[in-house]
Amino acid sequence: MQMSNTVEYALRAVVWLADNPEESHTSSSIADATKMPSSYLSKILKSLSHAGIVYGQRGVKGGYTLARDPNGLSILEVVNAVEPVQRIRACPLGLEAHGKNLCNLHRTLDDVMIDIEKAFANHTIGEMLKKPNRVKPLCGLTVQGKKSLPNDRSTGIRR
Repeated sequence: MQMSNTVEYALRAVVWLADNPEESHTSSSIADATKMPSSYLSKILKSLSHAGIVYGQRGVKGGYTLARDPNGLSILEVVNAVEPVQRIRACPLGLEAHGKNLCNLHRTLDDVMIDIEKAFANHTIGEMLKKPNRVKPLCGLTVQGKKSLPNDRSTGIRR
């Protein structure tokens, strides 16, 4: 199972903002730094702003900052702001015999979705930034003032 681009981009943007808190950043600068389409990111940032996850300021000195402490911001909150985990609440086939009860297949699939929600809820954006790892989150970012390249041995970053 793969996450949608929307969820991936939202998480990338939030992690990047959490790792770069010193000033506000334009949507185009965030898009450039995180390797995503600027127009698509603008829509995602609006959703994150409506959810209170990022703060957007318009104008010459405008831009986006993280509105929440990354240590208290769960992955689930970011996911739910842009594309909530889809639970199975009733028979997807619309079978009247099932009513609101789920068959074993759909009950099992819904249980998996519950586990995914729990896993996302139990991990914060701040944790991702604190975990020791040779590879910096969002491998396209600069390291020691040098732009990393794919499989650049001098920076220790691999894509």
